[in-house]
Amino acid sequence: MFFGGDPFEHFGHGGSGRSSRAAQAADTTKLYEVLGVEKDADENAIKKAYKKLALKHHPDRGGDPEKFKEISAAAEILGDPEKRRIYDSQGLEGLSGEGGGDQSDIFDMFFGGGRRRQAGTPRGEDITHAVKASLEDMYNGKTVRLAISRNKLCQDCEGRGGKAGSERTCGDCNGRGVRVQLRQIGPGMVQQMQSACPACRQTGKIIDEKDKCKSCKGTKVYKDRKVLEVAIEKGMKQGSKIKFQGEADEAPGTTPGDVVIVIQEKEHDLFKRKGVDLVCSLNLELSEALCGFTKTLTHLDGRVLKFEVPAGQVTRHDMVRVIEGEGMPHQGNPFTKGRLFLHFKVNFPTTLPSATVNAIRKALPPAPQPALSGEEEECSMREIDISQFGQSAESRHRDATEEDEDEGRGGAQRVQCGQA
Repeated sequence: MFFGGDPFEHFGHGGSGRSSRAAQAADTTKLYEVLGVEKDADENAIKKAYKKLALKHHPDRGGDPEKFKEISAAAEILGDPEKRRIYDSQGLEGLSGEGGGDQSDIFDMFFGGGRRRQAGTPRGEDITHAVKASLEDMYNGKTVRLAISRNKLCQDCEGRGGKAGSERTCGDCNGRGVRVQLRQIGPGMVQQMQSACPACRQTGKIIDEKDKCKSCKGTKVYKDRKVLEVAIEKGMKQGSKIKFQGEADEAPGTTPGDVVIVIQEKEHDLFKRKGVDLVCSLNLELSEALCGFTKTLTHLDGRVLKFEVPAGQVTRHDMVRVIEGEGMPHQGNPFTKGRLFLHFKVNFPTTLPSATVNAIRKALPPAPQPALSGEEEECSMREIDISQFGQSAESRHRDATEEDEDEGRGGAQRVQCGQA
């Protein structure tokens, strides 16, 4: 999250337990008071209020760090339509989000981690899923639905696997879950082999067939399918994680692990990303590079950006210009964005008509002319790849021979195909 520590403490929800939290759950005005806006304020009003207060209280400007965290926390919740809807109807308590990833994390931060498992209780393994997200998804935010399959404790037998008291220690493995066998492999040499106990399926416990639960058949769990709503926040990136606490497999005597969603960023056709900065390559005709231009660019949120270079300013090939505040949003602080870099590539013509050449010569300053004595040696040039710079004659000869052989093999194949 954008803020650290325990931001909900700023709103009067320390970690005093569910009774004190429930008493304050109906407070749906505190966050609006922090930002100094009305409850019916629109997104722009909240954005402006946050910017004004953030500039005033930012720690880098001598502001109070705690006050800044409080402002940031309020802006994050009210700036997200879904979180704001939950807060308006249920208060901060509603942000516990019984099914909800980062909202559950927020709940823990605000309420001091009141949902943590009891000490000494074994914890089950986490389940990890990858979700692919486009750059548009991470720029605008998006909620996707993900169906998962996990083990749930059988409700009919309450996770016992059968009648109460029917479970006993497996006699085949003496409760160890594995069977040990000794095999003689030579005179005075014995090999010990260990394998999973088939009788108890490595649990160390067995239940007689007549006492097993009819629903789960003694396994104590059943397969459950659940659909999770994964909220991809603005500003998330490759490797960002969203946790759904306690939504992994259940097992008797253990606390369920988490379902961890890992974001995988899809490659974009136009924009490339590094941190919160974006870069976009744009082609220019030679006339645009020399005489100025006006161009538009459709951003990731559908807005059309207009930018121009006035006549008289020349844009060089591989030149880079930047637009502040049009990069990726910061996660947890979506009103602040990175930079948009524009990388210009000039399309040079391969040939020009003589009339065009003469017109350009007249328009441009005259080119410097060398002083010739008439004794200079004529040289010819050809185009070459810069990768050959410093390459030995032997290496060049070898490459040329391999190219000739490749062409010869290709020609032979074509002849065979023609005969067939």
